[in-house]
Amino acid sequence: MQDIIHRLEEMREQAKAGGGEKRVAAQHAKGKLSARERIDLLLDPGSFEEWDMFVEHRSTDFGMAEQKVRGDGVVTGWGTVNGRLVFVFSQDFTVFGGSLSEAHAEKICKVMDQAMKVGAPVIGLNDSGGARIQEGVASLGGYAEVFQRNVMASGVVPQISMIMGPCAGGAVYSPAMTDFIFMVKDSSYMFVTGPDVVKTVTHETVTHEELGGAVTHTTKSGVADLAFDNDVEAILNLRRFIDFLPSSNREQPPVRPTADEADRPEYSLDTLVPANPNKPYDMKELIAKVVDEGDFFEIQPAYAGNIITGFARMQGSTVGIVANQPMVLAGCLDIESAKKAARFVRFCDCFNIPIVTFVDVPGFLPGTAQEFGGIIKHGAKLLFAYAEATVPKVTVITRKAYGGAYDVMSSKHLRGDVNYAWPTAEIAVMGPKGAVEIIFRGDLGDETKIEARTEEYRERFANPFVAASRGYLDDIIRPHNTRRRICRALAMLRDKQLSNPWKKHDNIPL
Repeated sequence: MQDIIHRLEEMREQAKAGGGEKRVAAQHAKGKLSARERIDLLLDPGSFEEWDMFVEHRSTDFGMAEQKVRGDGVVTGWGTVNGRLVFVFSQDFTVFGGSLSEAHAEKICKVMDQAMKVGAPVIGLNDSGGARIQEGVASLGGYAEVFQRNVMASGVVPQISMIMGPCAGGAVYSPAMTDFIFMVKDSSYMFVTGPDVVKTVTHETVTHEELGGAVTHTTKSGVADLAFDNDVEAILNLRRFIDFLPSSNREQPPVRPTADEADRPEYSLDTLVPANPNKPYDMKELIAKVVDEGDFFEIQPAYAGNIITGFARMQGSTVGIVANQPMVLAGCLDIESAKKAARFVRFCDCFNIPIVTFVDVPGFLPGTAQEFGGIIKHGAKLLFAYAEATVPKVTVITRKAYGGAYDVMSSKHLRGDVNYAWPTAEIAVMGPKGAVEIIFRGDLGDETKIEARTEEYRERFANPFVAASRGYLDDIIRPHNTRRRICRALAMLRDKQLSNPWKKHDNIPL
């Protein structure tokens, strides 16, 4: 018995050593943690239960039969984050460059299958050179097995990818199908084809970082949601992020006790909107002053800045925030902002997270680039997302809500549950000047008449009262009472029940 136990402990130590001290040291020299160090930092101390520590690859080609490392380049299992169950896999770059073999994929699939059975998030810590070339099509089959699990788990349990090293070729499509992608600056990258292939095919010279680095994907492509400076910052923020999410689609969002009173007034909001309708203000100030303790976890802050998305809490419960940002493109909706917000709204709807929308939108961004780029179809994604959502939806119009953009931004007509407006709200087909120049185009030469007509239009339509008189708004509220009114609305909607007609699935305008 003692001999077997001794052998067992030896095998455990070998598995924990990964690719050996030299390769772990090389990982540290790059400013990266090892696969096991990342798990230790992510999970609560002592909570990790490892699975498949003794799994080895089954390849015999190219001398692989003599090159076997227990665990086969990925550490898998489950544990807790702040006491809540999560499943995790952490690819080990020190073992075959973290490359994915058939056995490696089977380990990942096993934890994903179990996560769906018990209803717990899946967190992938990606650090892999891609498919293990020595295994050929078996490795590709392994990727496809993981992809299938990503699709089946979508909308069932939250899936989060943390890219902490290379992620190239077919490997990128698993993170792409997860709910959120976080990256680490200067040490992680994602691309379908690398710089060498790009140079051969298109004759473009580009670095790994320029082509698929964290800054590229959080500012230009929108593929990634957030970029962090190093592994430690990334994982600590991941622990904070997980706290906002329910464990599965069968649960309500988590509740955290707060000392922030639900009826707290915020008088500075009474002067937030400038008297000049063309002057911007920072919508993030409103969000910070309304949510619990000013705690707002923004998603994709560096991409499509004209719309803000992220998670906060109201009376301790998680809510999703969507808000136009007048500081960027005057808050207009464009292709990038519509896609960004639509995906966020759909995530919230999947996981029972109420959506609070702050509206200040002068319309859709005009121009040939937008039209040729498909703004019609991309804008419809956001419209579709709000319209199909059955979670509680509370909307506050702070200033402009013009044209089709008024409809899109969680209006009463898209089954908004509670729709408020500030007294400064302007709800109309378009701005007063543009409207008058169309309606009274015969008077365009007479500036005095145009100015008088513009003022008449502003008095008639550039206010919230017409919409309120038709029941499109539930109330016109004082800005300083915004937090209290939202909290009360969400409390009323806590047991809301609404279902869409049966269908196999919808056909969102992709």
